[in-house]
Amino acid sequence: MSKSDYYDILGCSRSASEAELKKAFRAKAKELHPDTNSGNASATEKFKQVNEAYEILRDPNKRAAYDRYGHAAFEGNMGGGFSTGQSGNGDFASAFSDVFEDLFGDFMGNSGGRSQTSNRANRGADLRYNMRVNLEEAYSGKKTNIDIPTSISCNTCNGTGAQSGASPTSCPTCSGIGKVRAQQGFFTVERTCPTCSGRGQIIKNPCRLCSGQGRVEKSKKLSVNIPPGVETGTRIRLTGEGEAGIRGGNSGDLYIFIEVQKHSLFERDGQNLYCRIPIAMTTAALGGDLEAPTLDGGKTRVKIPEGAQNNKQLRLKGKGMPAIRGGSKGDLYIEILVETPVNLNSEQKEILEKFEKSCKNNSPANQDFFGRVKKFWGANN
Repeated sequence: MSKSDYYDILGCSRSASEAELKKAFRAKAKELHPDTNSGNASATEKFKQVNEAYEILRDPNKRAAYDRYGHAAFEGNMGGGFSTGQSGNGDFASAFSDVFEDLFGDFMGNSGGRSQTSNRANRGADLRYNMRVNLEEAYSGKKTNIDIPTSISCNTCNGTGAQSGASPTSCPTCSGIGKVRAQQGFFTVERTCPTCSGRGQIIKNPCRLCSGQGRVEKSKKLSVNIPPGVETGTRIRLTGEGEAGIRGGNSGDLYIFIEVQKHSLFERDGQNLYCRIPIAMTTAALGGDLEAPTLDGGKTRVKIPEGAQNNKQLRLKGKGMPAIRGGSKGDLYIEILVETPVNLNSEQKEILEKFEKSCKNNSPANQDFFGRVKKFWGANN
């Protein structure tokens, strides 16, 4: 039975580069891997063929021989100079190990050798602090002090985790690498060392104060600047202000999440502010002036136009919230709420009744609406 072409198995052209071969192999290996095709004998066989094809084509000398003689170059009648490694698992695992970290590195934490593994293991945790500010503080900014319960570097051992005069030693299990390997079936699995937790070192004489951690629990006071323009959901990052790392590892970061409280006078929408102000019916009809509050604690004069309707908005440019990264401010919108008078006495009622009789052409919207209503009723009768 003739064997399939190695290039066809990988889905590559004969002119494919090394990078293209590797990319094709990764895709096929992911698709056909036994762990994701349990009990599928066909997938397992194809997986073996993919590894065999890649083992040959990844080697420039073997690839040159294959390109010239095909499979015959490895079947003993061409001088026996090459081997596909089908007699055992050694070469088979070798072909797969080159891309193992690319395939499974994200799951095994295996993307950068000992230094990165150790740094990840020793780095302190990030912390979150929820801060509530009122709208005035969000407008002008705020400088405040906060207390953070956290871990800080141990002063007794200077963060090493070892007693005075002692030093960490190389882990005997992983020889200081922080990772151990084990052969599983067709490939080699690399995991974090269980003895040193990926740090590559162990401490035989741990510090009594921190028990070898190199850090102790303690509250920390920080001064925080809240910039003008923050809004609910704004996140402020303080690099290195999280938990101290284990045994001298890098500290984590502190993230401050802002929540802006509701205001009794103003509503916020992005950089714009809205203030609803009730006015008398006579002011709406005749026009006039009113003093409107501004968020900075001041006031500004607003002119009400004659015949102003309910919910009319008057725009005050530049009286809104500042942008968090600088630039122009938003606007303040004054929304008019025309208030109907209540608790009228008999004299006031009489005056309004006379006024109503005299206002036959002073309510155009009312007349237009009921004119359309009459047409609607007429069309349906």
